Amino acid sequence: MVSNQTLAIVGCGNMGSAILSGLLDATRSDPHPRISRFIVVTKTAESADRLRSQFEQEESQIELVHGKTVWAMQEADIILLGCKPHMAQDILSAEGVEEALAGKFLISFLAGTTPQVLESYISKTNDASPRPYVVRAIPNVAARIRKSMTIVEHNPSLPDELSDTLRWIFEQIGSVKVLASELFDIGSLLVGSSMAILTVGLDGLLDGCVMEGLRRPEALEMAAQSMLGLAEMLRQGECTPAEYRENVSSPKGGTITALLTVEKAGVRGTFAQSIIDGTKKIQR
Repeated sequence: MVSNQTLAIVGCGNMGSAILSGLLDATRSDPHPRISRFIVVTKTAESADRLRSQFEQEESQIELVHGKTVWAMQEADIILLGCKPHMAQDILSAEGVEEALAGKFLISFLAGTTPQVLESYISKTNDASPRPYVVRAIPNVAARIRKSMTIVEHNPSLPDELSDTLRWIFEQIGSVKVLASELFDIGSLLVGSSMAILTVGLDGLLDGCVMEGLRRPEALEMAAQSMLGLAEMLRQGECTPAEYRENVSSPKGGTITALLTVEKAGVRGTFAQSIIDGTKKIQR
Protein backbone atom coordinates (compact mmCIF):
# COMPACT_ATOMS: atom_id res chain seq x y z
CA MET A 1 0.00 0.00 0.00
CA VAL A 2 1.34 3.40 -1.03
CA SER A 3 1.20 5.94 1.79
CA ASN A 4 1.63 9.68 2.27
CA GLN A 5 0.25 10.63 -1.13
CA THR A 6 -1.03 14.05 -2.14
CA LEU A 7 -4.63 14.48 -3.26
CA ALA A 8 -5.84 17.54 -5.17
CA ILE A 9 -9.54 18.38 -5.40
CA VAL A 10 -10.36 20.64 -8.34
CA GLY A 11 -13.76 22.13 -7.65
CA CYS A 12 -14.80 21.56 -4.05
CA GLY A 13 -18.55 22.08 -3.81
CA ASN A 14 -20.90 20.09 -1.59
CA MET A 15 -19.74 16.71 -2.90
CA GLY A 16 -16.05 17.59 -2.86
CA SER A 17 -16.39 18.91 0.69
CA ALA A 18 -18.12 15.71 1.82
CA ILE A 19 -15.37 13.55 0.31
CA LEU A 20 -12.66 15.74 1.83
CA SER A 21 -14.30 15.53 5.25
CA GLY A 22 -14.50 11.73 5.06
CA LEU A 23 -10.87 11.40 4.00
CA LEU A 24 -9.70 13.72 6.77
CA ASP A 25 -11.55 11.60 9.32
CA ALA A 26 -9.98 8.44 7.92
CA THR A 27 -6.43 9.78 8.03
CA ARG A 28 -6.57 11.68 11.32
CA SER A 29 -5.36 8.84 13.56
CA ASP A 30 -3.32 6.87 11.00
CA PRO A 31 0.47 7.26 11.48
CA HIS A 32 1.03 6.21 7.84
CA PRO A 33 -2.05 7.43 5.98
CA ARG A 34 -2.58 6.71 2.30
CA ILE A 35 -3.14 10.43 1.81
CA SER A 36 -1.35 12.90 4.05
CA ARG A 37 -1.60 16.12 2.06
CA PHE A 38 -4.67 17.74 0.52
CA ILE A 39 -4.74 20.57 -2.01
CA VAL A 40 -8.11 22.17 -2.75
CA VAL A 41 -8.49 24.37 -5.81
CA THR A 42 -11.44 26.74 -5.95
CA LYS A 43 -12.59 29.12 -8.66
CA THR A 44 -12.81 32.15 -6.37
CA ALA A 45 -11.12 33.50 -3.27
CA GLU A 46 -14.53 33.61 -1.58
CA SER A 47 -14.93 29.84 -2.01
CA ALA A 48 -11.46 29.28 -0.58
CA ASP A 49 -12.34 31.42 2.45
CA ARG A 50 -15.56 29.46 2.99
CA LEU A 51 -13.70 26.15 2.95
CA ARG A 52 -10.95 27.55 5.16
CA SER A 53 -13.58 28.35 7.77
CA GLN A 54 -15.27 24.94 7.34
CA PHE A 55 -12.01 23.00 7.77
CA GLU A 56 -10.32 25.28 10.26
CA GLN A 57 -9.40 22.34 12.53
CA GLU A 58 -7.46 20.60 9.71
CA GLU A 59 -5.62 23.69 8.50
CA SER A 60 -2.22 21.95 8.74
CA GLN A 61 -3.26 19.23 6.27
CA ILE A 62 -5.07 21.32 3.66
CA GLU A 63 -3.73 23.87 1.22
CA LEU A 64 -6.54 26.03 -0.15
CA VAL A 65 -5.81 27.91 -3.37
CA HIS A 66 -7.76 29.50 -6.18
CA GLY A 67 -6.68 29.77 -9.79
CA LYS A 68 -3.67 27.43 -9.38
CA THR A 69 -5.06 24.32 -11.04
CA VAL A 70 -1.94 23.33 -12.98
CA TRP A 71 0.29 23.75 -9.92
CA ALA A 72 -2.06 21.58 -7.84
CA MET A 73 -2.01 18.85 -10.51
CA GLN A 74 1.78 18.98 -10.61
CA GLU A 75 1.96 18.52 -6.85
CA ALA A 76 -0.65 15.76 -6.58
CA ASP A 77 -0.53 12.00 -7.05
CA ILE A 78 -4.33 11.75 -7.25
CA ILE A 79 -6.68 14.39 -8.67
CA LEU A 80 -10.42 14.53 -7.97
CA LEU A 81 -12.29 16.51 -10.63
CA GLY A 82 -15.43 17.96 -9.10
CA CYS A 83 -16.05 21.10 -11.15
CA LYS A 84 -19.27 21.77 -13.02
CA PRO A 85 -19.35 19.62 -16.21
CA HIS A 86 -19.37 22.62 -18.55
CA MET A 87 -16.08 23.83 -17.02
CA ALA A 88 -14.18 20.57 -17.58
CA GLN A 89 -12.93 21.33 -21.09
CA ASP A 90 -11.47 24.72 -20.15
CA ILE A 91 -9.77 23.25 -17.08
CA LEU A 92 -8.32 20.14 -18.73
CA SER A 93 -7.24 21.76 -21.99
CA ALA A 94 -5.37 24.60 -20.28
CA GLU A 95 -1.68 24.98 -20.99
CA GLY A 96 0.44 22.72 -18.79
CA VAL A 97 -2.34 20.33 -17.75
CA GLU A 98 -1.32 17.53 -20.12
CA GLU A 99 2.21 17.52 -18.72
CA ALA A 100 1.01 17.90 -15.11
CA LEU A 101 -1.30 14.87 -15.40
CA ALA A 102 1.12 12.57 -17.22
CA GLY A 103 0.94 9.11 -15.62
CA LYS A 104 -1.26 10.32 -12.75
CA PHE A 105 -4.65 9.23 -11.44
CA LEU A 106 -7.64 11.42 -12.33
CA ILE A 107 -10.98 10.57 -10.72
CA SER A 108 -13.99 12.41 -12.14
CA PHE A 109 -17.39 12.68 -10.53
CA LEU A 110 -18.90 14.71 -13.35
CA ALA A 111 -22.28 13.33 -14.42
CA GLY A 112 -22.68 12.64 -18.13
CA THR A 113 -19.01 13.11 -19.06
CA THR A 114 -17.14 9.94 -20.01
CA PRO A 115 -13.45 9.27 -19.35
CA GLN A 116 -12.90 9.22 -23.12
CA VAL A 117 -14.22 12.78 -23.42
CA LEU A 118 -12.02 13.94 -20.54
CA GLU A 119 -9.00 12.25 -22.11
CA SER A 120 -9.68 14.08 -25.38
CA TYR A 121 -9.59 17.40 -23.50
CA ILE A 122 -6.26 16.50 -21.88
CA SER A 123 -4.30 14.90 -24.71
CA LYS A 124 -3.45 17.39 -27.43
CA THR A 125 -0.15 15.88 -28.58
CA ASN A 126 1.02 12.49 -29.79
CA ASP A 127 4.25 12.41 -27.83
CA ALA A 128 5.40 9.43 -25.81
CA SER A 129 4.61 10.89 -22.37
CA PRO A 130 2.38 8.60 -20.29
CA ARG A 131 -1.36 9.23 -20.32
CA PRO A 132 -3.21 9.71 -17.05
CA TYR A 133 -5.46 6.99 -15.69
CA VAL A 134 -8.99 8.43 -15.86
CA VAL A 135 -12.00 6.88 -14.13
CA ARG A 136 -15.55 7.94 -13.30
CA ALA A 137 -17.14 7.67 -9.87
CA ILE A 138 -20.58 8.99 -8.92
CA PRO A 139 -21.36 9.41 -5.19
CA ASN A 140 -24.68 10.77 -3.94
CA VAL A 141 -25.60 13.48 -1.47
CA ALA A 142 -25.65 11.03 1.45
CA ALA A 143 -21.87 11.41 1.34
CA ARG A 144 -22.50 14.28 3.77
CA ILE A 145 -23.38 11.75 6.47
CA ARG A 146 -20.98 8.99 5.27
CA LYS A 147 -23.87 6.96 3.79
CA SER A 148 -23.25 7.46 0.08
CA MET A 149 -23.80 4.73 -2.49
CA THR A 150 -20.95 5.43 -4.90
CA ILE A 151 -20.73 3.73 -8.27
CA VAL A 152 -17.38 3.36 -10.01
CA GLU A 153 -16.97 2.61 -13.70
CA HIS A 154 -14.92 -0.52 -14.37
CA ASN A 155 -11.62 0.26 -16.08
CA PRO A 156 -9.73 -2.92 -17.04
CA SER A 157 -6.51 -0.98 -17.67
CA LEU A 158 -6.40 0.41 -14.13
CA PRO A 159 -3.57 -1.14 -12.06
CA ASP A 160 -4.66 -3.07 -8.97
CA GLU A 161 -2.97 -0.56 -6.68
CA LEU A 162 -5.01 2.32 -8.13
CA SER A 163 -8.22 0.26 -8.06
CA ASP A 164 -7.61 -0.37 -4.37
CA THR A 165 -6.98 3.33 -3.73
CA LEU A 166 -10.11 4.28 -5.66
CA ARG A 167 -12.30 1.97 -3.61
CA TRP A 168 -10.68 3.10 -0.35
CA ILE A 169 -11.34 6.79 -1.11
CA PHE A 170 -15.07 6.30 -1.61
CA GLU A 171 -15.46 3.77 1.20
CA GLN A 172 -14.71 6.69 3.54
CA ILE A 173 -18.10 8.19 2.62
CA GLY A 174 -20.20 5.02 2.33
CA SER A 175 -20.46 1.95 0.10
CA VAL A 176 -18.93 1.33 -3.33
CA LYS A 177 -20.21 -0.65 -6.32
CA VAL A 178 -18.19 -1.22 -9.51
CA LEU A 179 -20.26 -1.27 -12.72
CA ALA A 180 -19.47 -2.05 -16.35
CA SER A 181 -19.39 0.97 -18.67
CA GLU A 182 -22.68 0.04 -20.37
CA LEU A 183 -24.47 0.07 -16.99
CA PHE A 184 -22.92 3.25 -15.66
CA ASP A 185 -25.67 5.63 -16.86
CA ILE A 186 -28.50 3.66 -15.28
CA GLY A 187 -26.40 3.18 -12.14
CA SER A 188 -25.64 6.88 -11.84
CA LEU A 189 -29.31 7.75 -12.33
CA LEU A 190 -30.34 5.24 -9.66
CA VAL A 191 -27.88 6.34 -6.98
CA GLY A 192 -28.12 10.03 -7.87
CA SER A 193 -31.88 10.41 -8.33
CA SER A 194 -33.70 7.59 -6.54
CA MET A 195 -33.71 9.36 -3.18
CA ALA A 196 -35.27 12.45 -4.77
CA ILE A 197 -37.87 10.32 -6.58
CA LEU A 198 -38.79 8.50 -3.38
CA THR A 199 -39.37 11.77 -1.53
CA VAL A 200 -42.46 12.35 -3.71
CA GLY A 201 -44.05 9.21 -2.30
CA LEU A 202 -42.85 10.09 1.18
CA ASP A 203 -44.54 13.49 1.00
CA GLY A 204 -47.76 11.73 0.01
CA LEU A 205 -47.51 9.50 3.09
CA LEU A 206 -46.97 12.54 5.29
CA ASP A 207 -49.94 14.37 3.76
CA GLY A 208 -52.13 11.38 4.55
CA CYS A 209 -50.86 11.29 8.13
CA VAL A 210 -51.60 14.99 8.61
CA MET A 211 -55.11 14.46 7.23
CA GLU A 212 -55.62 11.70 9.79
CA GLY A 213 -54.39 13.80 12.71
CA LEU A 214 -50.62 13.35 13.04
CA ARG A 215 -48.36 16.37 13.13
CA ARG A 216 -46.01 16.43 10.14
CA PRO A 217 -42.75 16.42 12.18
CA GLU A 218 -43.92 13.39 14.16
CA ALA A 219 -45.01 11.61 10.99
CA LEU A 220 -41.67 12.36 9.33
CA GLU A 221 -39.74 10.99 12.31
CA MET A 222 -41.69 7.74 12.25
CA ALA A 223 -41.63 7.36 8.48
CA ALA A 224 -37.89 8.03 8.27
CA GLN A 225 -37.15 5.38 10.89
CA SER A 226 -39.45 2.92 9.12
CA MET A 227 -37.64 3.55 5.83
CA LEU A 228 -34.30 3.10 7.58
CA GLY A 229 -35.43 -0.26 8.93
CA LEU A 230 -36.68 -1.39 5.52
CA ALA A 231 -33.45 -0.30 3.84
CA GLU A 232 -31.35 -2.26 6.31
CA MET A 233 -33.47 -5.41 5.90
CA LEU A 234 -33.14 -5.19 2.11
CA ARG A 235 -29.42 -4.46 2.33
CA GLN A 236 -28.83 -7.51 4.52
CA GLY A 237 -30.78 -9.70 2.10
CA GLU A 238 -33.46 -10.69 4.60
CA CYS A 239 -36.16 -10.26 1.97
CA THR A 240 -36.98 -8.81 -1.43
CA PRO A 241 -39.46 -5.91 -1.73
CA ALA A 242 -42.17 -8.35 -2.89
CA GLU A 243 -41.47 -10.76 -0.02
CA TYR A 244 -41.66 -7.90 2.46
CA ARG A 245 -45.08 -6.81 1.18
CA GLU A 246 -46.33 -10.40 1.37
CA ASN A 247 -45.01 -10.87 4.90
CA VAL A 248 -46.70 -7.77 6.33
CA SER A 249 -50.05 -8.02 4.51
CA SER A 250 -52.66 -9.69 6.72
CA PRO A 251 -55.98 -10.85 5.20
CA LYS A 252 -58.53 -8.03 5.20
CA GLY A 253 -55.95 -5.79 6.92
CA GLY A 254 -55.00 -2.16 6.62
CA THR A 255 -51.69 -2.84 4.87
CA ILE A 256 -53.18 -4.79 1.94
CA THR A 257 -55.92 -2.17 1.64
CA ALA A 258 -53.33 0.60 1.42
CA LEU A 259 -51.20 -1.40 -1.04
CA LEU A 260 -54.16 -1.98 -3.38
CA THR A 261 -54.88 1.74 -3.38
CA VAL A 262 -51.30 2.43 -4.47
CA GLU A 263 -51.34 -0.32 -7.13
CA LYS A 264 -54.65 0.88 -8.61
CA ALA A 265 -53.02 4.27 -9.21
CA GLY A 266 -50.28 2.69 -11.35
CA VAL A 267 -47.53 3.97 -9.10
CA ARG A 268 -45.17 1.07 -9.79
CA GLY A 269 -45.20 1.71 -13.54
CA THR A 270 -44.69 5.42 -12.98
CA PHE A 271 -41.62 4.80 -10.84
CA ALA A 272 -40.23 2.43 -13.48
CA GLN A 273 -40.83 4.96 -16.26
CA SER A 274 -39.16 7.71 -14.23
CA ILE A 275 -35.93 5.68 -14.17
CA ILE A 276 -36.19 4.87 -17.89
CA ASP A 277 -36.83 8.51 -18.83
CA GLY A 278 -34.11 9.84 -16.54
CA THR A 279 -31.54 7.41 -17.96
CA LYS A 280 -32.39 8.41 -21.54
CA LYS A 281 -31.98 12.06 -20.59
CA ILE A 282 -28.44 11.68 -19.26
CA GLN A 283 -27.46 9.56 -22.28
CA ARG A 284 -28.17 12.39 -24.72
